Amino acid sequence: MHHHCRHDARPDRPSRLAATHLVPLVVALALTACDQAEEVAPEPIRPVRVVTVVEQVAGEVVSLTGRVQAEDDVSLGFRLNGRMIERLVGVGDVVTAGQSVARLDPETERNAVLAARADLAAAQGELARAATDFERQATLLERGFTTRVRYDEALQARRLAQSWVDTAEARLAIAEEQLSFTALYADAPGVVTQVGAEPGEVVAAGQMVVRLARDGGRDAVFDVPERLMRTAPRDPVVQVRLATDPGVRAEGRVREVAPQADPVTRTFEVKVGLIAPPEALRLGATVVGRLQLGGATGIELPASALTIKDGRPAVFVLDLATNRLELRPVEVARHDLVHVVIASGLASGETVVTAGVQVLRPGQEVRVLGQS
Repeated sequence: MHHHCRHDARPDRPSRLAATHLVPLVVALALTACDQAEEVAPEPIRPVRVVTVVEQVAGEVVSLTGRVQAEDDVSLGFRLNGRMIERLVGVGDVVTAGQSVARLDPETERNAVLAARADLAAAQGELARAATDFERQATLLERGFTTRVRYDEALQARRLAQSWVDTAEARLAIAEEQLSFTALYADAPGVVTQVGAEPGEVVAAGQMVVRLARDGGRDAVFDVPERLMRTAPRDPVVQVRLATDPGVRAEGRVREVAPQADPVTRTFEVKVGLIAPPEALRLGATVVGRLQLGGATGIELPASALTIKDGRPAVFVLDLATNRLELRPVEVARHDLVHVVIASGLASGETVVTAGVQVLRPGQEVRVLGQS
């Protein structure tokens, strides 16, 4: 019986030994599995901004809508403050050079002229008296019946009276000129395009009363986007047509370009001087201008899209089917601080990443910003 018990205990020893060796192995396997799980954890999908490639074709024709206005457009206003009593023209009236277009109440200026004339008459009377006295003293001095002192006093009185006359004449001239300023005249032939005051209103000196489009040249005025400002050729010929009748047309050349964009529309005002425009291209008419663009074929992208691959310019192209990136070398035609024009390496319709390209890598999975 005792022998049987000893015989049953022998197999337990190797089992305990095997279990002792298996514990570290299981722990090691578990740790390895954890490491592998950490290594295969997916990286976050980065959002990117993109644009769709659009190729600019050389020789593209663009059309812009504008208006006809006078090449020389002036505002007429009085040189004086006063109450306007009459406006003789209205919008659309044709005026000639020197024609009266408005009048101020002249009462104050007319009274000033009358006062100046009275002062002049008084000064002239004093001059006549002083001249007579001087002649008398000169005659007496020759005969020895007066003193040199009396003669000099008469001479000085005549000179003083003459200076008073000169002053009075100058004041009268000023008063008459001020009176003439109460009437407003057209300085050249033209058409009235706007009025700025009505009879009975008090107007300030220099305030626009009538806007006059002078006869002569006419301009077609367009609001041009910034993109066309960069791509348009120098001194282009612009074909201008009447919007309501394309058969009425004229050619023109750019005469003036605004140095600053409009703060609201971000467009530049461009004035095209029309060459021998037909009568139907009246002031204010709506016209359509057509311009032939020059330059080579290219694709314009934001400058932020450009990066480098093996020392050459490159961009990241997004495959919309897989949402993965391809780093593609390109050839740059021209560039500035804001835009870059790609000459080759891209096709129309492809999607290019435009921001954050420094932290991207080829083959990386991304998503378009704004999409889930």
